Amino acid sequence: MKFVEVLKAKTNDNPGTRTPIIAFLGDSVTQGCFEVYFKEGQLKTIFDSCQGYPERVKRIFSMLYPEAPISVINAAVNGSSAPAGYERLKRDVLAFKPDLLVVCFGLNDSNAEMEGLDIYKEALRNIFTTARQENIETIFMTPNMMNTDSSRISPGDPLEPLADLFAKRQTGGLFDAYMDAAREVCKEENVTLCDCYAIWKKMYECGVDTTKLLSNGLNHPIREMHEMFAWQLVHTILNN
Repeated sequence: MKFVEVLKAKTNDNPGTRTPIIAFLGDSVTQGCFEVYFKEGQLKTIFDSCQGYPERVKRIFSMLYPEAPISVINAAVNGSSAPAGYERLKRDVLAFKPDLLVVCFGLNDSNAEMEGLDIYKEALRNIFTTARQENIETIFMTPNMMNTDSSRISPGDPLEPLADLFAKRQTGGLFDAYMDAAREVCKEENVTLCDCYAIWKKMYECGVDTTKLLSNGLNHPIREMHEMFAWQLVHTILNN
């Protein structure tokens, strides 16, 4: 049953219908990570899941379907990749029997450069196939762009090497290749695509400084941009 039909059923019979459940499987962006900093030589992250797009999706549906309260399972892990997500799919997602699964990977997968593309694609196929076998509606959401330059980082800042690395991946075509690979797998597996990356690219082509829309000017969207992710997902769900 499509998630919209589950919401309708809950609206029509709140006490007699199970609470609809959305599960999110992803990395640090999905988990709700924002600014990063170094402390005692270690990279630390500020976590603010209430501002992340999974909670924003929940708030939007609470507004649209006030008589159908939903539950959100945020199964995202900071630093996770598609293969790691597949490894914990049974424990972190299937155990909760969600009605809808939203998958978002790619930022960390690109650490493996072009040599990791086939591994990335295979992991996505495994996730989609497993979800289909469990009769779980699935949406793949492409992530945000990474920074295109190091302009937001002060010279000599410990984050400068990361900014240079991410900018190289973004402007050199590597991350585009990963997103094209994800789109290819979605088409092959007949999985609904919510292409937020295409929106970021379009903004960039229209002259938007997308690096300013990233916390620290790196690869985590600022809090306000999670609203865009949330509304695009809701639009995709309602039109699926």
